[in-house]
Amino acid sequence: MKKATLLNSHLSALVASVGHTDDIVLADAGLPIPAGPQRIDLAVSPGLPNLLPVFGALLTELQLESVILAQEIITASPELHQQLLARIAEAAIAQGKEIAVSYISHEQFKQDTTRAKAVVRTGECTPYANLILRCGVPF
Repeated sequence: MKKATLLNSHLSALVASVGHTDDIVLADAGLPIPAGPQRIDLAVSPGLPNLLPVFGALLTELQLESVILAQEIITASPELHQQLLARIAEAAIAQGKEIAVSYISHEQFKQDTTRAKAVVRTGECTPYANLILRCGVPF
């Protein structure tokens, strides 16, 4: 059995399979998931699991180059937005490399999910609680 934080076999396999510049979408319960990417559905009920703990578990094994957020999160969900920025800053320090953060419209975000390797659906119900995680390399 794995000793690390990320115990979910589907998430572990996903992290092991991605390469530099591959995208993983970490989604709230309401984001439409296109047919192309792998769907990893963790949602059990509203709020379970929350997005932040899933993000934290992914960060224990995933090297990030950048994160893309919907610009609407800034005004619609400012508390979660600040928590995400803090978590990203902590991850950048831990991995020893900057993680760029950028913003696009929610409509563009939904279109960009079609290029993702996978969409991980959580039970998060906070508006615009979605991230595109662009994978980096640890060297």
